[in-house]
Amino acid sequence: MTSPFLTLIARDASAAYRSGGAWLPVAFMLMVATLFPFAVGPDTALLARTGGGVIWIAALLAALLPIDRLIMPDRDSGLLDQLVLRGFADEVITSGKLIAHWLSFGPPLMIAAIPAAALLKIDGGTLARLELGLAVGTPALAALGLMVSALTAGLRNSGALAGLLVLPLAVPLLIFGAGSLGNESGAALKFLGATSLLLVAIAPIAAGAALRAGRE
Repeated sequence: MTSPFLTLIARDASAAYRSGGAWLPVAFMLMVATLFPFAVGPDTALLARTGGGVIWIAALLAALLPIDRLIMPDRDSGLLDQLVLRGFADEVITSGKLIAHWLSFGPPLMIAAIPAAALLKIDGGTLARLELGLAVGTPALAALGLMVSALTAGLRNSGALAGLLVLPLAVPLLIFGAGSLGNESGAALKFLGATSLLLVAIAPIAAGAALRAGRE
């Protein structure tokens, strides 16, 4: 028998794929990777040096695309209240939404990074470090998106406000993510992992508290 928690994750993840929201981040990243060489010119060395950072920025911005649909639709429809009445703690609900949000954009972004790296002339070794960094860092991007979405649910123009809140908070992730591409010691990747673990740990608690505050 499938647990209710897994059902909640499957529902949110499948809804993202059915609505096409999961493919928007992929299209966005590929568009950025395609247009960036036109902006800086055909210098292969320059593209290779800057391409990894461009992919990280594209991943951050792509993670913001579905942020206004993480909490607000279920809140407005009363689904969150129904889940609470059925015995789900707010932290359990937000944990499921965090996992579903990552599943809807993290793996697709990692796949899209492969053709994007080819467009940006990124070599195989750098691509491997980039994929490892995305695997470690995209859960943190999902956690930031969930927390901000829960905090801004119910506000007008919440999508724009959420973006403004997430961008400064994501600066450490960008610094460590881009730094891990040229750091053979792995120190930047370790800092990225520590930051990601912290954000993933506190996101369900913070988002759950925001849902309770909005209900009162």
